[in-house]
Amino acid sequence: MSASDTPKRSMRTPLGRVRNLGAAHSGTSDFWRQRLTAVAMTLLMLPVIVVVMMTLGSNQAGAKVILGSLPVAIIMMLFIVASAWHMKIGMQVVIEDYVHNEKLKLVSIMLNNFFSIAVALASIYAIIKISSGV
Repeated sequence: MSASDTPKRSMRTPLGRVRNLGAAHSGTSDFWRQRLTAVAMTLLMLPVIVVVMMTLGSNQAGAKVILGSLPVAIIMMLFIVASAWHMKIGMQVVIEDYVHNEKLKLVSIMLNNFFSIAVALASIYAIIKISSGV
């Protein structure tokens, strides 16, 4: 029997080895989602900066005209969704790493989720309201 024939000793269950999941049972999905949102925000950063600079010298009516454009509204909403999702994942990682009380950790993660969703929805609502002219 050669060394390659002997089974490796591992603390992981056979199902865990098949799925290639770590102790958190989530694999690297959060890692990749955070990288994906970072790339999305990086790509959207230049258009968002251009929109903000276009609105700097404008009064409220001028800003409404700029932000009321459909392409601008779509760019802003994509940036908001990517930012809110990135924020949610980042704060969740911090909470999971540094909050050791399980009940407090659960409440903190729930509040983080609600806060991220509330920020995204309020921002999207504002953009839709401005872009629809209401």
